[in-house]
Amino acid sequence: MVCVLVSNRLTYHKVADILSKETGRKFIYFSNSEDLTEKVLLEIQPEYVFFPHWSYLIPENIYTDFECVMFHMTDLPFGRGGSPLQNLIARGIYETQITAFRCIKELDAGPIYCKRPLSLYGTAEEIYMRAADTIADMIKWIIKNRPEPVSQEGESCFFPRRKPEESNIKDLDCIQKLYDYIRMLDADGYPRAFLETEHFRMEFERASFKGEYIKADVIIRNKDNGSPE
Repeated sequence: MVCVLVSNRLTYHKVADILSKETGRKFIYFSNSEDLTEKVLLEIQPEYVFFPHWSYLIPENIYTDFECVMFHMTDLPFGRGGSPLQNLIARGIYETQITAFRCIKELDAGPIYCKRPLSLYGTAEEIYMRAADTIADMIKWIIKNRPEPVSQEGESCFFPRRKPEESNIKDLDCIQKLYDYIRMLDADGYPRAFLETEHFRMEFERASFKGEYIKADVIIRNKDNGSPE
């Protein structure tokens, strides 16, 4: 049997290799949406197509013809939508569930296979690494148990996808929230928390909270055109 693993985060290439060894299935990894076509999947004939950490819309002919399993870092139906990690931490939520659900036309609204708890402490990169381990376990459980997903229940809540300008920390007035903003954006591919002056942009990462103060690395960029004198 063959399964497909599709993800923007390259760390899932290693996850695919581990799952191949531990499940007895061959896992084929895709990171590019242009490579994931119905023609390719028809040739592979996968048992499941798993989508951890995927930011592209899935074509209807793919999710209707194949069993596509999505993973979302909220306790669905709460927190449908974009930037779940950042939206949760910005709201002061430090514990969540990863939800595995079947892909349907409506965003993040498909029936649920299973959920697993996830801590939201640490940097975004650390959280994503923990999430990858949890998702790998969820995939193994789904393959072994082949559960029939059940409809979502409860009141839904939608998270808007965060924009790069929302990483500006100039208006924050609470040191805990400032620390949360720095750490929740501290991952590859995300715009760092920043402050700007007329001529410079300061980006913060690797923060540690010392109670009365925050210690962090800062990258200072010159906003002016050309080289400084």
